Amino acid sequence: MLTIDLDKLNIVDGSKILDLGCGKGRHIHKLYYYSKCHVIGLDLSLEELQYTYKGFQKYPDINQSSGRKFSLMAGTAVQLPFKDNTFDHIVCSEVLEHIHDFENVIHEIYRISKPGASIGISVPRWLPEKICWLLSDDYHNEPGGHIRIFRYSELKRAFLENGFNFKGKEHKHGLHSPYWWIKCYVGVKREDNKIVNFYKKFLEWDIIKRPILTRILEKLFDPLIGKSVVLYFKRNN
Repeated sequence: MLTIDLDKLNIVDGSKILDLGCGKGRHIHKLYYYSKCHVIGLDLSLEELQYTYKGFQKYPDINQSSGRKFSLMAGTAVQLPFKDNTFDHIVCSEVLEHIHDFENVIHEIYRISKPGASIGISVPRWLPEKICWLLSDDYHNEPGGHIRIFRYSELKRAFLENGFNFKGKEHKHGLHSPYWWIKCYVGVKREDNKIVNFYKKFLEWDIIKRPILTRILEKLFDPLIGKSVVLYFKRNN
């Protein structure tokens, strides 16, 4: 399930790309086959990095042939272990809402990106996230959980003030918001609710099969209740 549209990053072969906060690998796995590039995944969790590596093991080209290469490393977003002007593209999906000093992360993204680099950022959208917080304290009161709800204008301004040009935005995962609202209402940690489990299976089916009906529904619901807001930027020269 991709949140950031890779087509909007204008990736070309030979690029060096960072998936900042790669988690279990949903974006870096796609990036690896998207073009013949060196993709690097960085995350704070060793467990999730191990999961990501196992995902690569299931794919062909694990010997990193055909001009493709991947690297995985543990690290923190507030002090990135890369030299200045390293990356042509950076993806950072559903990360900043976990970090107190998110503006320092933006400084780091600017530092390690090359002049003209394209950046794709996503965070939970304000309204769907606010509803989740109102319905359940357990939804966000977890170690490493969400500590803030971003407004689109706030996040856009933070990037503009730190040397980036705004290129556009979109909303994603409109079918996912009701799932999380139901889950928060019945108890976010409950695993025995039939409605929640049915909806989860529906979302998994949709992700795998991508039928035309749900794609139409997404077009309708994404602008209204999309779970994530995605912002695209370009670093100033």
